[in-house]
Amino acid sequence: MRATLLVSLAAVAFPLSAQTPSPPVAKAKPTLELAGLVLVNGFFTNARVNNSDVPQFVDSLPPASAVGGTIRQTRVGLFVTDPDVLHGTFSGELDVDFYGGQQPSNGGRTFPLLRLRRAVGIVSWAHAQVLVGQESPLVAERSPRSLASVGTPDFATAGNLWLWLPQFRATLEQGYTLRLAEQVAVLAPTAGTPQGTFNTQPDSAERSRRPYLQGRVRLGWGPTDDPSEVAIGGHLGWLAAGDSLFQSKALTADARVKLGIVELLAEGFTGQALAGLGGGGIGQNLGPTGVEVRTKGGWGQLNVRPRREVMFGGGCGIDDPDDGDLSDALGNPRGRLKNFVCEGHVDVRPSGPLVLGVEFRRLETTYPSGKFTANHFNLAAGYRF
Repeated sequence: MRATLLVSLAAVAFPLSAQTPSPPVAKAKPTLELAGLVLVNGFFTNARVNNSDVPQFVDSLPPASAVGGTIRQTRVGLFVTDPDVLHGTFSGELDVDFYGGQQPSNGGRTFPLLRLRRAVGIVSWAHAQVLVGQESPLVAERSPRSLASVGTPDFATAGNLWLWLPQFRATLEQGYTLRLAEQVAVLAPTAGTPQGTFNTQPDSAERSRRPYLQGRVRLGWGPTDDPSEVAIGGHLGWLAAGDSLFQSKALTADARVKLGIVELLAEGFTGQALAGLGGGGIGQNLGPTGVEVRTKGGWGQLNVRPRREVMFGGGCGIDDPDDGDLSDALGNPRGRLKNFVCEGHVDVRPSGPLVLGVEFRRLETTYPSGKFTANHFNLAAGYRF
């Protein structure tokens, strides 16, 4: 009798429980996040360079050693996500720093100007992605890790084509374990020449009336949030000089390989008239006789992270333009003939948001009059939020 009663109660209770509505599943909502890095850099340079706190190449003028400090490499970022945009997910980032120069004053670098570094919006689907905004060139997405070179990445003008440019980019990807992606981008053309303080005028790349075009094929593996990748790419652009139209072009290769606690980052290129991509050809597009400056270069960096709080490593970069393209009508070379830079660094996150770093950099720049060298020592300290 008792067993019959239990069965009867269960028979009644089960339909009732099946009809009880489940609690509603919370729908993911858009998010907005503020993050940043407050960074103080102290530096010593034993020779004259193009820029005291973040040098790129050695100047051929008489030596001038210096000690100084700056906080203008501080960065602030705004991150936006939305899980349902055009049947995909949206992520956006606004990245600014205070490396936009400084107001003329007796305060020197303590009056820095705000600068827009990167600003991107990305819509992603299962095997496709569209990006609009200002970002590194598609064919040169990587930069070395450094707390000493944040305003301008390490190895700029020494093998690193880095300049953030307005662009539209599309990516198609296939596979899961091995992921093959095809990418194309249309970028704003630029010759890398200075503009005025406020009003701007078209440079030789903009006067060509043609955008920069780039393509890249990428093979990735490993975790999608920490992938290893190898890629090859191509760049094509134009420069107008008088009635003539010159080509800016390059073939590139890049890689990021993660093996346990070891990370290898590398890029390489060969091409011509590449100053507009962040100083390719050591910032030289056309030679004295008006020909495109052919150049080749690249950089590599090896990092080791034995513990989550500690990373150390080092790397080198080189940009080696063709001396003949930099020669005048009499065959005498002009300008910067080669730039070779090596660095070693240690980064530490001792507790919470704190970051500390030490970097030593050796720069060697070759001119027709000879090779000039500089040593740069940088101490970094700050905190993330």
